[in-house]
Amino acid sequence: MKKLFLSLAALALVASVYSCRDTKTEENAEETAETMMDNAEESIEEAGDAVEEAAEETGDAIENAADETEEAVKDATDGQ
Repeated sequence: MKKLFLSLAALALVASVYSCRDTKTEENAEETAETMMDNAEESIEEAGDAVEEAAEETGDAIENAADETEEAVKDATDGQ
């Protein structure tokens, strides 16, 4: 997540320096801001999806571990 924000900050710095060269600074700044907002929104959505997927995978792993533990307990007690 840090890398994402650092990348966005670096992009903003580069865009601001580059836009100062042009005569249409205000227009370029607006376009850059819009692009950055779009990129940020997309990145946030992707991060949310990744967190959701990781949570689902963790839940599945916990369920599998519980099932395997239950089976191991049954196997251990059946032999006695």
